[in-house]
Amino acid sequence: MADPLYELLAPYFDDPPSPRPVPSSTDPVVSKYLSRLTTLPLSSLASQEPQSLAQSSHSTLLSIQSLSSRSSAAVIASADHFSTLHETLPLLVEEVNQLQTHIPKLDQSAVAFSTTYSRSTENEMLDRRKRALLMERNADRLSDILDLPTLLSSAISSSAAQGASSVTNYATALDLYSHIKRLHLLYSDSPLVDSIYAQTESAMQDLTSHLIASLRGQNLKLAAGMRTIGWLRRVAPELETAKNGGGNTEGLLGYLFLVCRLSTLVNTLSALEPLRQLADQESQTRLRNVPGSAGGGKVNGSAYQGGQQSERYLKKYIEIFREQSFAIISVYKNIFPASTDDPPATEIKSPFKTSGLQTTAQQKPIQDASTASPSALATFPSHLTDLLFDTLQQYLPNVQDRTSKESLFTQILYCAGSLGRLGGDFSLMVAMLSRDTADVSDSSEDDDEPREEEWVEVMKKHRELAGRLEALASGVGGGRGADRGGSLRVKSRP
Repeated sequence: MADPLYELLAPYFDDPPSPRPVPSSTDPVVSKYLSRLTTLPLSSLASQEPQSLAQSSHSTLLSIQSLSSRSSAAVIASADHFSTLHETLPLLVEEVNQLQTHIPKLDQSAVAFSTTYSRSTENEMLDRRKRALLMERNADRLSDILDLPTLLSSAISSSAAQGASSVTNYATALDLYSHIKRLHLLYSDSPLVDSIYAQTESAMQDLTSHLIASLRGQNLKLAAGMRTIGWLRRVAPELETAKNGGGNTEGLLGYLFLVCRLSTLVNTLSALEPLRQLADQESQTRLRNVPGSAGGGKVNGSAYQGGQQSERYLKKYIEIFREQSFAIISVYKNIFPASTDDPPATEIKSPFKTSGLQTTAQQKPIQDASTASPSALATFPSHLTDLLFDTLQQYLPNVQDRTSKESLFTQILYCAGSLGRLGGDFSLMVAMLSRDTADVSDSSEDDDEPREEEWVEVMKKHRELAGRLEALASGVGGGRGADRGGSLRVKSRP
């Protein structure tokens, strides 16, 4: 039902005429205002209400102006958009229709893609992508693996530059090699690992060459030799295999060690080449003075009396030989103790046995050489002694002075005793050497009385000195447990 007050005021809404529409009676603002009017007294309606309406109208006008000032750009843009809305809507409708038309095709393509590239089915492209993603995730690891040959080569090069004393670099190189071998065993079907392993094998051959060269170094100590042999066991384990399956437990490493040290000994002795040339000149002079030879006989009425250069050469030669041979065999026995504990199964045929060469190991029955091979050390002392006696037989006849020759014999006996401590005593071979190197100067003199050979006298003196030293040692041992205040008396033979 319409408000009576609204009906009363309705005829006055168009007075004066206005373009604004007539407010509706159902408008909440109109209803609220008419309700407010009914609460005001007549005096307020006549005096205060017009002012209130004017004030409200002015305030509303100011608000509209402020809003227009602030939102003029947005209003203008909205007006422009609204003006193009009648053109945009048909285009939107057309594109929506096209989208509805293409949605089934898109659905079919999506189903085909999911079917083709599903994880449950095999697909070559997916495999390539998986490998690419896997390689991307493991790029750092692959880079580290690819750097292994370079690191190994660097470690080997630095080890070769520093020599056998470079323990850290050799250990690092062997650790890298072991790691690469494990990778090759785990991923034997990988071409990348195969390539790295091939490069590693080439580098390890260089390392093996460096280690073998270090065995030929001067003054090889026991610790360095044991480290080098240990590294060779890791680098080339096939060298440790016993030869012919016999009792030879050191394998080829023992032979390799002795060959390298023998090469070092020969090179060290070759440094005496200037003295050897002088000794060769004395040998030529002596041979020219031998009676019965072409152009032989006495020169200027006197027999040959030289030998000083040969004596110097032999003294140096024997001293170097004694030191080096003792060092070689002692280091070998410490590095390969298992191969020297048992005596060799095969008999060694050498000229020293026929002359009474003393050995510390008892010989076992001879076995078939096809089933057992001797230790590398079995024939090495014989070869060393042959090397020494070849030189002595060539140059010792040049020494004519009896005192000098006895001095050389004594030095030879000391050398034999040094090797005898390691099972290679050749002292009895001095007899053969003395027969082969007869005194040329004494042969021209008349020997009315039989005279003992030089080696017999030297041997007696040597044994006498050894007996005195033994008596001295035994006397010192007994004197400690006897009288503390007593004096030690050693009775020597005249």
